[in-house]
Amino acid sequence: MYDWFMVSGIRILTVVAVSAVVYVVLRRSMKRLVKGAVSRRMAGEFEEEITKRIDTLSSLLIAICGVVITFGAILTVLPEVGVNITAMLTGLGVGGLAVAFGAQDLIKDVVSGLFILLEDQYRVGDVVSIAGVSGLVQEMGLRRTVIRDLDGIVHSVPNGKVGVSGNFTKGFSRVNLNVSVGYGENLGRVIEVVNRLCREMAEEPQWKGDLISTPKVLRVDNLGDSGIEIKILGETRPLRQWDVMGELRLRIKNTFDEEGIEIPWPHTKVYFGNTPPSA
Repeated sequence: MYDWFMVSGIRILTVVAVSAVVYVVLRRSMKRLVKGAVSRRMAGEFEEEITKRIDTLSSLLIAICGVVITFGAILTVLPEVGVNITAMLTGLGVGGLAVAFGAQDLIKDVVSGLFILLEDQYRVGDVVSIAGVSGLVQEMGLRRTVIRDLDGIVHSVPNGKVGVSGNFTKGFSRVNLNVSVGYGENLGRVIEVVNRLCREMAEEPQWKGDLISTPKVLRVDNLGDSGIEIKILGETRPLRQWDVMGELRLRIKNTFDEEGIEIPWPHTKVYFGNTPPSA
């Protein structure tokens, strides 16, 4: 026993120690290495977009390195305890074919996850819509994507189920807002008031940093049953469109009240057996 420990035991301890040190070094340096590569590739993009990409890639690469290091350490240690790894690997190769047929969904998930990451379809911190689920991406891996929706519900979506992905926050986001006014309003005056509000908001320090382009009226978008809809468009930093639109709605409502501009709502006239009055 003493002789075994002095030879094989020391080798096992050395392998475990070296593997642990390598993993710790990689874990601490991976983010810095990824940051250097990603920063050069994504030069000119917003800092938060670069950070999301770095966090996504570094966490995945650390997990992969952990698996590889652990597997390598196990294969190195097994011969020291009398296990014939050549026969074991041969058996795994034969059994692997049977496992592959039974794990086609898992393989599909992993391959799909690899393409999602390589194509940079979305990142941790993005708001996305995938497989009928919308929400904030909290975790990404080769097998699954974890999303938390607005109700706080956490959804685990296999990557193989991601057919079409929609990313609300990649690169930039957009204010896309329709405002309805009464048919009796002067549209030229309404458009002037809305554009003035947008310019004032874009000049304020609190909101200036969130806006890439100042929102403005694009067109008269629809002649609805109850009012005329005016479309407002503008570009914001990622994730900031909802706060900007909420503030803009508040300002439009308050200003329309002050200016006497009607915001219509559906009206219904009901007659109980009487002839409607003539126009």
